[in-house]
Formats: sequence, C-alpha cells, structure tokens
Amino acid sequence: MKITDVLRAEHAVFHNLFDHIEVAAPRVKTLAEIKGLATLVEKLHGPHSKTEDDLFIEPLEPYFDQMGQKETFHAEHEHIEGALATVQKARTLKVAKKILLNAIAASRKHFDKEERIVFPLAERILKAKTLNELGEEWLRRRQVSK
Repeated sequence: MKITDVLRAEHAVFHNLFDHIEVAAPRVKTLAEIKGLATLVEKLHGPHSKTEDDLFIEPLEPYFDQMGQKETFHAEHEHIEGALATVQKARTLKVAKKILLNAIAASRKHFDKEERIVFPLAERILKAKTLNELGEEWLRRRQVSK
C-alpha cells in the first residue's frame, strides 16, 4: 500500500475523532474530561506526525524548499502538538476547551493542505515503488510499536 493511501486513511480516522470532539466538547462539564480528550488526540497525533516527518516529508523537502514551504509543515506539526500539550496546563474548563478546539481546527487545516497539495505532489514526484516501500516501512514501524 502506498504511504499516501496510509496517511489518507489515518486522516479519515482523525476527522471522525475531531467530529466527535467538536460535538462533545461544548457539553463536557469537567476540566479532567477535556484534558483526557486532548491526551487522546495527542497520543494519536504524535506517531502520525512523526511518520509524516520521517517517512514522507523528508523525501519531499527539496520540493518544499523550492516552494518556500520547507519549514511550514514541521512548524505546523509542532504548533498542533504544543497546543495539545498546553491543554494539560490549562486551569479552567473554558480555556482548555478553547485551546483543544483551536488545536483541532489547526489540525483540520493542516490535513486539508496535505490532502490537497502534499499527497498529490508526492504521487507526481515519487515513483510508485517508493510510495509502496514507504507504506511498507510504515507497517513495519507500527508492528514494532505494538
């Protein structure tokens, strides 16, 4: 399976999770619950982001550099991860909800950019064999991390 197919599938899972959190968060009554939701997103997003950075973005960096976007993708991952970590430091429910929902909005925007620009770019530039090998490496990493 191509790495782009794997990452699109992971994005679909994230979008479903984000849909749930956006509906549930306004009704959540405790700070601990919001922090729990943020932890869930953080634990899923971290490995996804690392996979993208290590296996996917790195081979495309020369092209991002030409587009003036080399630092953008890494910075967006760091921003999202930082926001999710900040939820854990929030002292009020209102602030924690706002930070979490902003992190989700930033994630959606980032995923949209990847789906519209990055994945098609990779499929044009990288050979099918390379995309498949990267998909196999993703699978090996997932099996080791169990």
